[in-house]
Amino acid sequence: MQRLVGLGLSALVLLASPGLASARDFYVEPATGSPDGDGSMAAPWRTVEEVVAANLIQTRNWTTLPYADGATLGPVNAGAPIQAGDTLWLGSGYHGALEITGAYNSAPITIAAEPGATPGLSHVRLRSVGGWVLRGVSVSPSYAPSYDPMTAIDVDTHGYSGPSMDVRVEGCRVFSVEDISGWSASDWVAMAVNGITSDGDDVTVRDNTLTNVHFGISMSGARAQVLNNSVRNFSGDGMRGLGDDSLFEHNYVANCYDVDDNHDDGFQSWSVGPDGVGTGEVRGMTLRGNIIVNREDPAQALSGPLQGIGCFDGYFTDWVIENNVILVDHWHGITLLGARDSRIVNNTVMDINSDDPGPPWIMIAPHKDGTEGTGNLVRNNLATAIANGGGGIVEDHNLLITDAAALFVSPSAPWDLHLLRDAPAVDVGSSEQAPVTDRDGVARPFGAAVDVGAYEWTDVPPPADAGVGTDAGRWDAGADGGGASADAGTVGDAGTTASSDGGCGCSVPGATSTDHAPWLLAFFGLVVMRRRVTR
Repeated sequence: MQRLVGLGLSALVLLASPGLASARDFYVEPATGSPDGDGSMAAPWRTVEEVVAANLIQTRNWTTLPYADGATLGPVNAGAPIQAGDTLWLGSGYHGALEITGAYNSAPITIAAEPGATPGLSHVRLRSVGGWVLRGVSVSPSYAPSYDPMTAIDVDTHGYSGPSMDVRVEGCRVFSVEDISGWSASDWVAMAVNGITSDGDDVTVRDNTLTNVHFGISMSGARAQVLNNSVRNFSGDGMRGLGDDSLFEHNYVANCYDVDDNHDDGFQSWSVGPDGVGTGEVRGMTLRGNIIVNREDPAQALSGPLQGIGCFDGYFTDWVIENNVILVDHWHGITLLGARDSRIVNNTVMDINSDDPGPPWIMIAPHKDGTEGTGNLVRNNLATAIANGGGGIVEDHNLLITDAAALFVSPSAPWDLHLLRDAPAVDVGSSEQAPVTDRDGVARPFGAAVDVGAYEWTDVPPPADAGVGTDAGRWDAGADGGGASADAGTVGDAGTTASSDGGCGCSVPGATSTDHAPWLLAFFGLVVMRRRVTR
């Protein structure tokens, strides 16, 4: 689908345009508003659902349907008060459902919470739209008179009514119900909603908080931007990314509830081609600075294994996976099956306990059809196992975690995987292809050389929200405040193991990087039998 054909101006130009000079503010107040108002502060409308139903928004839609490439846009609700570039301010209270179909704006229309207000919606469905911003609202089926566990926020491309594009969802709160402490597994299956789903192109999901959901954030359109979101308490996958040239950066995913047959992932991707799953390609994905935690509370109810970054049906081409922190109870810490020209650099991957399954590995291995990858790089990672298989992989400067207490500020719950000043991972990495900053934004290298793992050791305290677990005790400056280890450039045996050829870590005791095939095949059976459960 060539989605920009027939728009007159490309969506990128439309959305880059500044707000119109005549852009206006309108107000919607459930407590004091009326359907007969004019949208002013003195006479607000009552709910956003009523505003949409009353056709008070001037927009554009395709002049012929079903949508086809080459379609043109024409006016809808001409002369309506709300127009391109305007903002609709929502006051506290229940606003019903927000459902908009066939609405392409020449400049973004913003629907936002008034400062200090707490507007609530039962769900949001933006179908076949372009040029919309949703900001600062709470979305939950628990607000509605009748509970309906449909997707909380859905940006939907539809075969009949057309594509969606250029939508931003920012600073929203999404949840099924406030309190799931009494939920059984069957309650989770029956009541947990999917959080944010989009198959539109150029969609940004930023600074949102999702709790008590089934699948968290699922993006299948191209050029998705998923930034600084929190997904806590989920029963499916925390995040999914299937679209080319997308960015998942600085998201926090924690607390997986094992309630059904889904094999849960912190992040999952797969390709779709002409012959189905695993016969296509996902290109240009970047996963940077994300934190994935199986469970924050070791005693969490309904807890089970969580795969960290699980990508089992390539090809995955031109991927960058860097500065991520993965704490899971599974073998798959970071796994790509079928990769080309991709790199996994400066990640920290650790097991949350010493029990099976695990320990989690970093792995690039052949496609499930047996085809080996090409041009891949695994470097500067700090992990409990490195399990690369097949050809086409450069592997160096990785360290295995054998004594976490010698490496990390807090190697057990509440975890803090910032490095100790004398950790053997300090100053032993390679600067080549290393990210220019660490997970906290600290410039690399801080000392004599790049550190291995997601964090540089530094004598400057990291941000308060930079790590896993509590904020107390994260910083360990050392007596002299210096950043370099005493034996900079060498790797000792305290806390890590490494090979002598450039710091390559082996995945199992006694194995070399070419000895993985037999035991990898045993685990490939787990991958082949994966079942994806969606609703």
